[in-house]
Amino acid sequence: MFTVISILLALCSSSLCGTAQNVRSIPKHILLGAASSAFQVEGAWNIDGKTESIADHLVHSQKCYAKDCSNADVAANSYYMYKRDVEMLRELGVDFYRFSLSWTRILPTGFPDKVNEAGVQYYSNLIDELLKYKIQPVVTIFHWDLPQKLQQLGGWTNPHIVNWYGDFARVAFSLFGDRVKYWITINEPHQLCHYGYGSPYIPPAMNLTGEADYLCSKNVLLAHARGYHIYDKEFRLWQEGMIFITINAEWFEPESEHDYEAAIDANQFWWGLYTHPILSRSGDYPEIVKHRIAVMSTKQGLLRSRLPELSSEEINYIRGTTDILGLNHYTSYLAYRNASTEEYYGNITGPSFDADCGAMNYQPGDWQIGETNATMYAPWGFYKLLTFIRFEYDNIPVFITENGFGNSGALIDDDRVLYYRGYLSAMLDAICDGSHIVGYTTWSLMDSFEWPNGYSIRIGLYQVDYNNTSLPRTPRKSAYVYKEIIRSRTLDMNYEPDMTIPLSVDNSTSNRLTHI
Repeated sequence: MFTVISILLALCSSSLCGTAQNVRSIPKHILLGAASSAFQVEGAWNIDGKTESIADHLVHSQKCYAKDCSNADVAANSYYMYKRDVEMLRELGVDFYRFSLSWTRILPTGFPDKVNEAGVQYYSNLIDELLKYKIQPVVTIFHWDLPQKLQQLGGWTNPHIVNWYGDFARVAFSLFGDRVKYWITINEPHQLCHYGYGSPYIPPAMNLTGEADYLCSKNVLLAHARGYHIYDKEFRLWQEGMIFITINAEWFEPESEHDYEAAIDANQFWWGLYTHPILSRSGDYPEIVKHRIAVMSTKQGLLRSRLPELSSEEINYIRGTTDILGLNHYTSYLAYRNASTEEYYGNITGPSFDADCGAMNYQPGDWQIGETNATMYAPWGFYKLLTFIRFEYDNIPVFITENGFGNSGALIDDDRVLYYRGYLSAMLDAICDGSHIVGYTTWSLMDSFEWPNGYSIRIGLYQVDYNNTSLPRTPRKSAYVYKEIIRSRTLDMNYEPDMTIPLSVDNSTSNRLTHI
């Protein structure tokens, strides 16, 4: 005989996992929130003691680094408008807000010899404002905006940055750890190293592929581990928080049955390079990555691999250094390798990340669901990624720290609504099959400076009017839909909001000030 509890559990499971359901339940333990990063929204780039970061330097030294020749000197002006930002979070009803610290706003010299009180006060005020309304701060210590002074010393290619980063992390824990319970060490190491040091796309745009990016990779892993160990040994006992890294992982699917090896290699090169040293039982870089880079290095006449070796001590120092896995995901790719691919990459004589990987990739045109191809729609890839992580890494708890859709910025953003519904549904499918998901984050809360795209691509739940000096924020349709998802804890594929009613704070429900 079914008990009342078993019947309720069966109904809950049916509404979550039923394949024919248009309305799906979202488990109550999953935290729902939104995100931003310091450089992309704060503005006030040289105000109140803040000094130049590599991002500031790039947009000022290359006036048209962004395709619309814009910069982030003012951006969304969140340095002055943080209370409105928190009000937006209250309108949505989120459980948490993920934001990052500007290294140069807190440590103007890059080192802890001088702590900038104005910068400290800004973040302290933001944290207090969030907690006032029971919104958890999820704080990213480093989101790409390295002090320019440290870049002049070699940046992430200089092994001393492991200590420099550790010093900054310790300052952050000391200043804010009494109120912050979720710490992210470093955001998206692949993007930081590959696109910042191996390509010209994000700061510092060094464009030294197959060399600087691998030096960066090793130092980022060690710096992350340094931050983790500092928190674990010096702060965890009395602050009672958790600390983890956020890795961006797009899924590479084989184009055909002959391309499984190409897809495996692509996944290992693009993000296994970082997950394997931290999450695998053996540690170290993936064997296929070490092998391919070593072979290519030998063919190029080098005396040693361009991928710097991790010593046994370093492997042990890095392995296991994350409480959960922070995961950013936006889209997927089809990967392949054939005779023409081998010939093309075989003719590359110098260092090259792409040649080392040896896999080509692309996205079919029918994955485009909006007027731009800024973000292509393949939610099945999200499910496959989460499932791979479940099997490969002992079902480590996953906090999805970014997922979002870029378009041209209309308020009626049905393409973004479709995207969110598809990816949230894929996440629920993974949960039904056993994946351990603890949180989900939309990127982003508001429109922001999107690196080489500037403001030409909009990705916020809230539209920012950059033509108005007051920079008003207006909720898009996706904001209304996300609010209803949070309020009802359901994913309703047919819900249509009434946008004639202003999006306002719902005081009848309170946010859950809860911990994973």
